[in-house]
Formats: sequence, C-alpha cells, structure tokens
Amino acid sequence: MKNRTFFWFILPTLSAMVLFIALPIVSVFIQSLHIEHEQVLVVSESCGPFGCSETTAVDAAATEALREAQPLGRFNGLKTYTNRSHLAFAEVAEAWRTTDSFLAFLNRMFNLPFYKALLFTMAYTAIVTPCVLVLGLAVATGVNNLPKLLKGPTIFFSLLPMIVTPLVGALILFWMVDGDGIIGNSLQSLFDDPSLSLKASPALTWMMLMVYGVWHSLPFSFIVFYAGLQTQPKDTMEAAMIDGATTWQRMRYVTIPHLMPLVTFVTLIQLMDNFRVFEPVVSFQAQAHAPTLSWIIYNDLRESGNPLYGSAGATSMMTIIGVAILLMPVLIRTWRDYTRKAAH
Repeated sequence: MKNRTFFWFILPTLSAMVLFIALPIVSVFIQSLHIEHEQVLVVSESCGPFGCSETTAVDAAATEALREAQPLGRFNGLKTYTNRSHLAFAEVAEAWRTTDSFLAFLNRMFNLPFYKALLFTMAYTAIVTPCVLVLGLAVATGVNNLPKLLKGPTIFFSLLPMIVTPLVGALILFWMVDGDGIIGNSLQSLFDDPSLSLKASPALTWMMLMVYGVWHSLPFSFIVFYAGLQTQPKDTMEAAMIDGATTWQRMRYVTIPHLMPLVTFVTLIQLMDNFRVFEPVVSFQAQAHAPTLSWIIYNDLRESGNPLYGSAGATSMMTIIGVAILLMPVLIRTWRDYTRKAAH
C-alpha cells in the first residue's frame, strides 16, 4: 500500500484516538498540576458595650468569582504527586530514617493511603489475572469435551456472572457473606464461631474480593478460549493422538500454542480491568481494609462542595502509568513474536 493511501486509510482511526484518548489524558494531566483555590476570608470588626472583637467569615461571592476566573485552580506543579495523599516522599523518608527494620519500614509505608491502595490493587491484579486465565481455559476445555446436548445449557449458566451487572453481583455476594446470609451463617456453623465475620478481617476481605473478581471475570476468558478451541485444526490433534501424545502433552504442545494470541488478548484485558477494580470495593464497603486506586479517585471526586480534582487527576495519571508498566512485558512479547514471524 502506498504511503499516501495508507495515511488516508489510517487518518480516521488516528483522529479518534487523539480525540477520545490522548486529549482526555492531557486534560487530566494539566488538571493534576493544579489544586483548589482557598476560600476568600473577610475579617470584620464589631464593637459593643464591652469592647471590639474581630470575626472571620467566608466571602462566598469572592470565592466563587475567583473559581470562575481560574477554573483549574492554583498551579501546584508536581507537589500534588509528592504530598501525603500520593507518593508521600517526606513521610517515606521519615519512616526510613526512624524505623529499625525493613519490615517495620514497609509496615509504616503501606499504612499511607496511596501505598495501601497500591498494595491491594497490585495483589488483586497479580492473583485474579492468572486465576482467570487458568480456570477459563480449564472450563473451556471441559465444555468443549461435553456431549452436544449439554453444551448449550452449560454455556448459558457459565455466562451468568458476566450477564449480572458488577455492582449488583457484588451486592448479592455482600448479602450472602453477611452473618445472616447463607455463606456467612454456614461458615459460622462450620467453625462453631458465631463471631466469625468475613467483613471484619482484612485477610478474609481480601480473599472475598478476589474470589468475587475471579467469579465475575471467568466467563469472559471462558467464552474467548471456547471460541478459540472451535478453530483448532483437527488434523493436528489427530496426528498428535496417533503419535501417542497424552492429554496433557496435547494440551501443552498443540492447544496452548494455538490459543496463545487469545491468551495475550485476555491477559491485556484482564490486567487493565483488574488494575482499575472499583465496584466490588464499594459494594462490599471494604474501603477500610481494601482501598484501591480507583476508590481513591472516587473518594476525591465526591468531596461534598469542594471536589479534589487535582488530587483525583494525579491518582488517575499514576494509575495510567501503572497500567502501562503492567502491559509492557505482554506488548514486548507480542511485538517480538510478530517480528519473528515476519522475518520467516
């Protein structure tokens, strides 16, 4: 294809990417460099029979006029990124100087708001993503080997978690793990401990959220891998069986290489989706034990009367950078596979 033809062919896609992806990111970055205006205060003196006194009040009209004149707020540069709500350079340095052991240093650092949210977000992504990949492939393989009569109903019931809205699904599970719910009550009876609560323990809360994440995302990977299995060449599989390959060997050397492009696709989607986990945290009211980066953004934006747009923008930018770092190894591997095939 000629360069001129290629340019006009790719122009609509490039324009859409600039309009809907690049410009919003640039806008968020600019907003993250600003902070909210301080309220304009007015000091007035009132005198009475017992003397004079000064009173301070907020000048609402002047404050509103200032916000209208400079809607982005005051320029703060990168200080928002380094304050206590984000990277907390000063607090981390102080913890490093005053703690006796590395474990104590980590304990203090991960009690800071941003690092506490980052820890759970990364743990959630690191555990849920491989579980979704492995279990999705296992379910797809199992369904693929079912008799035709059972495939339809099995696929329908397997997709139910994906059909349910994430917020509603998380709320249903939240009620089920309550002390009066079927799961919470069953666990109390099983361990003979009426005080056992999945919501009170940070470790059990983490586990509960991750189990929900796997349950909700599993149908997506299952249906993608199942579609890929339908395109698997039968002659290659039959040749492997004739050569005496076991079930595991056929899976390892025939099925998985055939599904690798889909594995890459599902991995990319799951990494992005899991790194911005939000709905289950809100539904389970688990922000005290398991805050996430997305929940910090939501919390900044819901500040009544004075949303912290700059703080939310800074967290958003660091979330984007985190997603890019996570995707980099997968993208590099995909690029190497592409160039290797092109060279052959």
